[in-house]
Amino acid sequence: MNWPSWTREPLVHFLVISAVIFTLFAWRGNEVDPSSRLIDVDRDLQGQIALRFERTSGRAPTDAELDQQIAQYIRDEVLYREALRLGLDQGDPVVRRRLVTKMDLAASAQAEVATPSDDTLRAWFVTNEEHFIEPPVFGFDQLYFERARDALAALKELNSGSEWREIGEPISLPPSLDRAPPREIEAVFGAQFAAQLNELDAGDDWLGPIASGFGHHIIRIRSKEKSKAPDFDTIRQDIENQWRTATIADRKQKAFELLRDAYRIEVAE
Repeated sequence: MNWPSWTREPLVHFLVISAVIFTLFAWRGNEVDPSSRLIDVDRDLQGQIALRFERTSGRAPTDAELDQQIAQYIRDEVLYREALRLGLDQGDPVVRRRLVTKMDLAASAQAEVATPSDDTLRAWFVTNEEHFIEPPVFGFDQLYFERARDALAALKELNSGSEWREIGEPISLPPSLDRAPPREIEAVFGAQFAAQLNELDAGDDWLGPIASGFGHHIIRIRSKEKSKAPDFDTIRQDIENQWRTATIADRKQKAFELLRDAYRIEVAE
Protein backbone atom coordinates (compact mmCIF):
# COMPACT_ATOMS: atom_id res chain seq x y z
CA MET A 1 0.00 0.00 0.00
CA ASN A 2 1.35 3.44 -0.91
CA TRP A 3 1.00 5.85 1.98
CA PRO A 4 1.02 9.62 1.40
CA SER A 5 4.46 11.21 1.78
CA TRP A 6 3.36 13.27 4.79
CA THR A 7 2.88 10.06 6.80
CA ARG A 8 6.64 9.56 6.73
CA GLU A 9 7.35 12.87 8.43
CA PRO A 10 8.93 12.43 11.90
CA LEU A 11 6.70 15.14 13.37
CA VAL A 12 3.64 13.11 12.37
CA HIS A 13 5.07 10.01 14.09
CA PHE A 14 5.92 12.14 17.09
CA LEU A 15 2.40 13.50 17.47
CA VAL A 16 0.65 10.18 16.85
CA ILE A 17 2.73 8.33 19.47
CA SER A 18 2.27 11.14 21.99
CA ALA A 19 -1.50 11.26 21.39
CA VAL A 20 -1.92 7.48 21.73
CA ILE A 21 0.01 7.32 24.99
CA PHE A 22 -1.76 10.35 26.43
CA THR A 23 -5.17 8.92 25.48
CA LEU A 24 -4.27 5.57 27.03
CA PHE A 25 -3.31 7.16 30.32
CA ALA A 26 -6.45 9.30 30.34
CA TRP A 27 -8.67 6.24 29.63
CA ARG A 28 -7.12 4.31 32.51
CA GLY A 29 -8.39 6.93 34.95
CA ASN A 30 -6.57 8.62 37.81
CA GLU A 31 -3.12 7.18 37.14
CA VAL A 32 -2.22 10.47 35.48
CA ASP A 33 -2.46 13.55 37.69
CA PRO A 34 -4.04 16.36 35.64
CA SER A 35 -1.76 18.82 37.47
CA SER A 36 1.18 17.28 35.66
CA ARG A 37 0.17 19.46 32.73
CA LEU A 38 1.01 22.53 34.81
CA ILE A 39 4.54 23.91 34.76
CA ASP A 40 4.67 26.40 37.63
CA VAL A 41 7.80 28.55 37.57
CA ASP A 42 7.25 30.15 40.98
CA ARG A 43 9.57 32.48 42.86
CA ASP A 44 11.42 29.66 44.62
CA LEU A 45 12.13 27.89 41.34
CA GLN A 46 13.24 31.14 39.70
CA GLY A 47 15.65 31.62 42.61
CA GLN A 48 17.07 28.14 42.04
CA ILE A 49 17.51 28.85 38.34
CA ALA A 50 19.27 32.14 39.12
CA LEU A 51 21.51 30.43 41.70
CA ARG A 52 22.50 27.72 39.21
CA PHE A 53 23.42 30.40 36.67
CA GLU A 54 25.46 32.28 39.31
CA ARG A 55 27.38 29.15 40.29
CA THR A 56 28.22 28.47 36.66
CA SER A 57 29.01 32.03 35.56
CA GLY A 58 30.39 33.50 38.78
CA ARG A 59 27.83 36.33 38.75
CA ALA A 60 24.12 36.91 39.09
CA PRO A 61 22.09 36.84 35.85
CA THR A 62 20.67 39.98 34.29
CA ASP A 63 16.89 40.17 33.83
CA ALA A 64 17.28 39.19 30.18
CA GLU A 65 19.56 36.26 31.07
CA LEU A 66 17.15 35.06 33.75
CA ASP A 67 14.27 35.20 31.25
CA GLN A 68 16.37 33.15 28.85
CA GLN A 69 17.20 30.60 31.56
CA ILE A 70 13.50 30.31 32.52
CA ALA A 71 12.57 29.77 28.86
CA GLN A 72 15.23 27.04 28.63
CA TYR A 73 13.92 25.43 31.83
CA ILE A 74 10.37 25.36 30.42
CA ARG A 75 11.60 23.84 27.17
CA ASP A 76 13.56 21.17 29.03
CA GLU A 77 10.62 20.42 31.36
CA VAL A 78 8.18 19.98 28.47
CA LEU A 79 10.50 17.62 26.61
CA TYR A 80 11.49 15.79 29.82
CA ARG A 81 7.88 15.04 30.75
CA GLU A 82 6.99 14.00 27.23
CA ALA A 83 10.02 11.71 27.17
CA LEU A 84 8.76 10.04 30.34
CA ARG A 85 5.29 9.69 28.79
CA LEU A 86 6.86 7.93 25.80
CA GLY A 87 8.82 5.61 28.09
CA LEU A 88 12.23 6.78 26.92
CA ASP A 89 13.52 6.47 30.48
CA GLN A 90 12.97 2.69 30.68
CA GLY A 91 16.16 0.75 31.40
CA ASP A 92 18.18 3.96 31.67
CA PRO A 93 19.03 6.23 34.61
CA VAL A 94 16.60 9.11 34.83
CA VAL A 95 18.90 11.81 33.54
CA ARG A 96 16.99 14.87 32.52
CA ARG A 97 19.41 16.10 29.91
CA ARG A 98 19.71 12.72 28.24
CA LEU A 99 15.95 12.42 27.88
CA VAL A 100 15.63 15.95 26.51
CA THR A 101 18.33 15.11 23.98
CA LYS A 102 16.49 11.98 22.92
CA MET A 103 13.32 13.93 22.33
CA ASP A 104 15.21 16.48 20.22
CA LEU A 105 16.87 13.72 18.21
CA ALA A 106 13.52 12.05 17.57
CA ALA A 107 12.27 15.24 15.93
CA SER A 108 15.35 15.81 13.78
CA ALA A 109 16.44 12.27 12.83
CA GLN A 110 15.10 12.33 9.27
CA ALA A 111 16.78 15.65 8.45
CA GLU A 112 20.17 14.27 9.53
CA VAL A 113 20.13 11.60 6.81
CA ALA A 114 18.05 13.35 4.17
CA THR A 115 19.57 13.98 0.73
CA PRO A 116 18.05 17.22 -0.57
CA SER A 117 17.61 17.77 -4.29
CA ASP A 118 19.44 20.50 -6.16
CA ASP A 119 16.14 22.37 -6.54
CA THR A 120 15.64 22.33 -2.77
CA LEU A 121 19.16 23.57 -2.14
CA ARG A 122 19.00 26.24 -4.83
CA ALA A 123 15.77 27.62 -3.38
CA TRP A 124 17.27 27.62 0.12
CA PHE A 125 20.46 29.24 -1.21
CA VAL A 126 18.49 32.08 -2.81
CA THR A 127 16.57 32.69 0.42
CA ASN A 128 19.72 32.64 2.58
CA GLU A 129 22.23 34.08 0.13
CA GLU A 130 23.49 36.68 2.61
CA HIS A 131 25.10 33.88 4.67
CA PHE A 132 27.34 32.94 1.74
CA ILE A 133 28.33 36.33 0.34
CA GLU A 134 32.07 36.69 0.22
CA PRO A 135 33.29 39.83 2.04
CA PRO A 136 35.05 42.68 0.22
CA VAL A 137 38.84 42.62 0.15
CA PHE A 138 41.17 45.60 0.39
CA GLY A 139 44.69 46.43 -0.65
CA PHE A 140 45.99 49.54 1.13
CA ASP A 141 48.95 51.39 2.59
CA GLN A 142 48.81 53.18 5.93
CA LEU A 143 50.89 55.57 8.02
CA TYR A 144 50.46 55.97 11.75
CA PHE A 145 50.49 59.12 13.88
CA GLU A 146 49.78 59.56 17.55
CA ARG A 147 48.12 62.95 17.08
CA ALA A 148 45.48 63.85 14.51
CA ARG A 149 47.10 67.19 13.66
CA ASP A 150 50.35 65.46 12.71
CA ALA A 151 48.39 63.10 10.47
CA LEU A 152 46.72 66.07 8.77
CA ALA A 153 50.06 67.75 8.15
CA ALA A 154 51.48 64.55 6.65
CA LEU A 155 48.41 64.15 4.46
CA LYS A 156 49.07 67.50 2.80
CA GLU A 157 52.73 66.61 2.34
CA LEU A 158 51.97 63.24 0.75
CA ASN A 159 49.43 64.61 -1.69
CA SER A 160 52.01 67.12 -2.83
CA GLY A 161 54.29 64.26 -3.97
CA SER A 162 56.50 63.24 -1.03
CA GLU A 163 57.77 59.66 -0.65
CA TRP A 164 55.31 57.97 1.69
CA ARG A 165 57.69 55.44 3.23
CA GLU A 166 59.76 58.23 4.73
CA ILE A 167 56.77 59.64 6.64
CA GLY A 168 54.93 58.36 9.67
CA GLU A 169 55.72 57.39 13.26
CA PRO A 170 57.04 53.95 14.22
CA ILE A 171 54.52 51.34 15.41
CA SER A 172 54.29 47.56 15.19
CA LEU A 173 51.59 47.58 12.51
CA PRO A 174 52.03 46.49 8.89
CA PRO A 175 52.44 49.48 6.54
CA SER A 176 50.56 47.59 3.79
CA LEU A 177 48.03 44.79 3.36
CA ASP A 178 46.97 43.05 0.14
CA ARG A 179 43.60 41.39 -0.51
CA ALA A 180 42.71 41.66 3.18
CA PRO A 181 39.08 40.91 4.21
CA PRO A 182 37.40 42.99 6.94
CA ARG A 183 37.95 40.30 9.57
CA GLU A 184 41.71 40.36 9.04
CA ILE A 185 41.81 44.17 9.04
CA GLU A 186 39.76 44.29 12.24
CA ALA A 187 42.05 41.77 13.93
CA VAL A 188 45.12 43.90 13.16
CA PHE A 189 43.85 47.49 13.35
CA GLY A 190 40.60 47.18 15.33
CA ALA A 191 36.89 47.47 14.54
CA GLN A 192 36.88 51.28 14.41
CA PHE A 193 39.57 51.38 11.73
CA ALA A 194 37.92 48.60 9.68
CA ALA A 195 34.52 50.30 9.70
CA GLN A 196 35.93 53.62 8.48
CA LEU A 197 38.02 51.93 5.82
CA ASN A 198 34.92 50.30 4.35
CA GLU A 199 33.39 53.75 3.73
CA LEU A 200 36.29 54.93 1.52
CA ASP A 201 36.89 54.43 -2.19
CA ALA A 202 40.02 53.16 -3.90
CA GLY A 203 42.29 55.62 -5.69
CA ASP A 204 45.77 57.15 -5.86
CA ASP A 205 45.16 59.81 -3.20
CA TRP A 206 45.96 59.49 0.48
CA LEU A 207 42.90 59.84 2.71
CA GLY A 208 42.20 60.48 6.35
CA PRO A 209 43.00 60.74 9.00
CA ILE A 210 40.97 57.86 10.38
CA ALA A 211 41.12 56.80 14.00
CA SER A 212 41.92 53.46 15.60
CA GLY A 213 42.62 52.28 19.10
CA PHE A 214 46.28 53.06 18.47
CA GLY A 215 45.92 56.65 17.28
CA HIS A 216 45.42 58.14 13.81
CA HIS A 217 46.18 56.88 10.31
CA ILE A 218 46.30 58.20 6.80
CA ILE A 219 45.68 55.60 4.14
CA ARG A 220 45.80 54.96 0.43
CA ILE A 221 43.40 52.32 -0.82
CA ARG A 222 45.05 50.67 -3.81
CA SER A 223 42.26 48.18 -4.48
CA LYS A 224 38.78 47.41 -3.19
CA GLU A 225 36.92 44.35 -4.46
CA LYS A 226 33.24 44.48 -3.57
CA SER A 227 31.45 41.64 -1.82
CA LYS A 228 29.86 39.05 -4.09
CA ALA A 229 27.80 35.90 -3.93
CA PRO A 230 29.70 32.72 -4.90
CA ASP A 231 28.54 30.32 -7.59
CA PHE A 232 26.10 27.63 -6.36
CA ASP A 233 28.06 24.70 -7.81
CA THR A 234 31.28 25.90 -6.19
CA ILE A 235 29.89 25.79 -2.65
CA ARG A 236 27.14 23.19 -3.00
CA GLN A 237 28.45 21.03 -0.13
CA ASP A 238 28.61 24.02 2.20
CA ILE A 239 25.05 24.95 1.23
CA GLU A 240 23.86 21.40 1.94
CA ASN A 241 25.60 21.38 5.33
CA GLN A 242 23.99 24.66 6.35
CA TRP A 243 20.60 23.58 4.98
CA ARG A 244 20.76 20.40 7.08
CA THR A 245 21.76 22.30 10.23
CA ALA A 246 18.93 24.81 9.74
CA THR A 247 16.39 22.07 8.95
CA ILE A 248 17.32 20.08 12.04
CA ALA A 249 16.99 23.17 14.24
CA ASP A 250 13.65 24.05 12.65
CA ARG A 251 12.20 20.56 13.16
CA LYS A 252 13.35 20.47 16.77
CA GLN A 253 11.68 23.81 17.42
CA LYS A 254 8.43 22.83 15.70
CA ALA A 255 8.27 19.53 17.61
CA PHE A 256 8.83 21.36 20.89
CA GLU A 257 6.16 23.99 20.10
CA LEU A 258 3.59 21.29 19.33
CA LEU A 259 4.28 19.59 22.66
CA ARG A 260 4.49 22.83 24.63
CA ASP A 261 1.02 23.88 23.46
CA ALA A 262 -0.44 20.98 25.45
CA TYR A 263 0.83 22.55 28.69
CA ARG A 264 -0.43 25.42 30.80
CA ILE A 265 2.61 27.49 31.76
CA GLU A 266 2.63 29.92 34.65
CA VAL A 267 5.64 32.14 35.36
CA ALA A 268 5.39 34.22 38.52
CA GLU A 269 5.78 37.94 38.01
